Amino acid sequence: MPRSGAPSAPGTPPPGTDSHQYRRVAEGFGVDAGRYDRARPGYPAGLTDRVVAASPGPDLLDVGCGTGIASRLFAAAGCRVLGVDPDPRMAEMARDGGTDAEVATFEDWDARGRMFDAVTAAQAWHWVDPVAGAAKAASVLRPGGLLAVFWNAMEPPAALKEAFGAVYRRVMPEHPIAAGFWSRPAVDTYAAGGVRAADGMRAAGGFGEPQEWREPWERDYTRQEWLDMVPTLGGHSQFPPQVIAALLDGLGEAVDAAGGGFTMGYTTLAVVATRPAD
Repeated sequence: MPRSGAPSAPGTPPPGTDSHQYRRVAEGFGVDAGRYDRARPGYPAGLTDRVVAASPGPDLLDVGCGTGIASRLFAAAGCRVLGVDPDPRMAEMARDGGTDAEVATFEDWDARGRMFDAVTAAQAWHWVDPVAGAAKAASVLRPGGLLAVFWNAMEPPAALKEAFGAVYRRVMPEHPIAAGFWSRPAVDTYAAGGVRAADGMRAAGGFGEPQEWREPWERDYTRQEWLDMVPTLGGHSQFPPQVIAALLDGLGEAVDAAGGGFTMGYTTLAVVATRPAD
């Protein structure tokens, strides 16, 4: 989560907010779980392969699994995945996609003695108390187990990024996304959240020194694919319908002006820590 004074990223709460206490935003994702599963980006093979290689075994717990986007990638890489999500609508869609998913906040989830080789959180750890969550992860990890929390930072082409920012400033000038997100590298905003995650791991104890991993990748978007994804960004489900409509109209015009499609640059930023083997 960004520190006070930094612009919030789409999918994160406003600056200066204790994000794990701002869960009404997270609880809005399930309003249109099908769109979320369809439109949200995945994660690069370099990241999933690195997590699997660093884990001492195949048993993986995916915290805030949502509809199972990351869970399915880890399953395809050979992991036995259990998902946990507080939204029953998201968990149901994860199960429909082949992920065994239980409904609970991670802090309150009952492990019932089960242990894992890796605990992951894809685009979700900012909804978890960073200290309590890390302590819970340490309690369910086998010796040598890995905690890996990660986010996708998106970076459109420079001219299009400015055009997107202009749309947000025009339609909703008071919103934190309009105030700053589109004016700085997104990875810097998410890196601030990574610092907070690492501090939580240190405070919880039970882990070695956290490390940061970065995996750059790209995804092509058509106009329709981008407009399909925008309403899934954090907080957007709570905007009035007329605001969403105005945003989509303006963003669609920006993509049209750029030729009808574009390549989004992504950097998946991960903070990882290992439970000592002894």
